[in-house]
Amino acid sequence: MKEIKRFHEAASQLADTAARIRRTGRKIIGYPCSYAPEELIHAAGCHPMRLFSSGHGIVQAENHLQSYCCSVVRGILEDSLAGRLDFLDGTMFPHTCDSMQRLSDIWRMNGAYEFFADLALPAKLNTPNSAVYMESVLARCKADLETALKISITDADLAASIALFNRIRTHLSTIHDFYSRHPGQIRGSDMNALVKGAMIMDRDEAAALLADVAASLRHMPVPDTPVTRVVLSGSVCDIPDLFDAVEAAGGAVVGDDLCTGQRWFDGQVAEDQPPLTALANRYRERVICPSKHAGLTTRADHLISLVNKTRAHGVLFVMLKFCDPHAFDYPYLKECLDAKGIRSMALEMDEGYRNQGQFSTRIETFIHML
Repeated sequence: MKEIKRFHEAASQLADTAARIRRTGRKIIGYPCSYAPEELIHAAGCHPMRLFSSGHGIVQAENHLQSYCCSVVRGILEDSLAGRLDFLDGTMFPHTCDSMQRLSDIWRMNGAYEFFADLALPAKLNTPNSAVYMESVLARCKADLETALKISITDADLAASIALFNRIRTHLSTIHDFYSRHPGQIRGSDMNALVKGAMIMDRDEAAALLADVAASLRHMPVPDTPVTRVVLSGSVCDIPDLFDAVEAAGGAVVGDDLCTGQRWFDGQVAEDQPPLTALANRYRERVICPSKHAGLTTRADHLISLVNKTRAHGVLFVMLKFCDPHAFDYPYLKECLDAKGIRSMALEMDEGYRNQGQFSTRIETFIHML
């Protein structure tokens, strides 16, 4: 499908994608975490672009970060220091894990970008005060953008951006629903590219192409080959080979709890509330990652619900090496899954990992066990 190919190209040819966006006159603001309020960046007349590690070797970043920082943090810093992100006009760092917060400090002192913002988001999200605090953080972010860019972001600007991003979320949810109910209509690596590409490319183009993909799926034949249904859980998953390995073993990824997956596009921003309040509510009420707290069993409850909804046979934890928040959460999540009779396996790897042979055997064994 030519529309899906465009998403693969946007994600893999970052410099070309950035050049296309620059020709529209928009400044590019990079962000490394799905808690960044993209709608605000877009409403400011800029382009929000999710930052992924290019997978090049770590050389210059070694001078700034310990070797036990995860590959996402080390890889993004390496790309910046090596000049591979020179197309950026600015960056925005939501406060999540310790490594990301330290990256923010190092980035601010070593980067040469026009705009920089730290977002000290609340860690505890299930209190009345967190709602007030979240909105105040976004209000400050809005003011910082306005000051740096010498513009005014109106409610109408923000409402228009919210509507655009809601369309993207709706289309991705529709496509993922087809993908989950009828594994094989599109490949897992294609679904991964649709989400990753939508985080990187021009959002108007992404919305239009995703609408075309969703429409095409309605008329595609439904595969009837039985598969073993798997849910992924983790943080960043920029490893297309992983999806290929699952499918080669007779499985299919039918759902995920990833910040580069459903956690990014699940949940709409209300369009019948004051825009900034609605935006704060969405980012506070979205499916959380381990850097946030919304209840003792919130993450386990969500994961079990996702397994039941997708009729999955098991859960594959995709663990980034040295990712402390997910490592801390894993034992209790596994315990909760075990209590429900849901089988799982943890697979530790780095972002940019491309050697399918080293993990395909373990995935094949897990799929056959299910």
